[in-house]
Amino acid sequence: MDDATPTSTLDTDAGAALKPVRRLEVLKGMTGRRRTWTLEEKLALVPEMERSGNIAAFSRERDVSTSLLYTWRRELRYAVEARQLPPHPDPMFVPVLEKAPAPACTSADGMVEIEIASALVRIGQDVRTDLAVAVINALRGAKAEGRP
Repeated sequence: MDDATPTSTLDTDAGAALKPVRRLEVLKGMTGRRRTWTLEEKLALVPEMERSGNIAAFSRERDVSTSLLYTWRRELRYAVEARQLPPHPDPMFVPVLEKAPAPACTSADGMVEIEIASALVRIGQDVRTDLAVAVINALRGAKAEGRP
């Protein structure tokens, strides 16, 4: 054979000869195998499957995949559970249980007053953010160490 002919390689030094690859044929009757199922068909098959003793045999008889039957059963169960939940017409909010004093209050001129560890700090609106954060962290550190 010449080297340009495609061959299958089953040669494992056991004396198997190289054979030319045969022409492949596409079967046209197998295309379009995917089917669509109506809701009524699904709702009829799921209870019938539940009454069946052998689900694999049932699926072969009906020409349906067993995994598809199980999926339909799970979706039906979820739909039934969702219908049994009570409806919530109004939005639900988490109630506030504790009334804590506000750590900061804003004065009329745009300043913020913060009291930490018996120290009162007033921060104006023009202060740099990193400087304000550093002051607050220093006061928290003093409170953690027990310093006034």
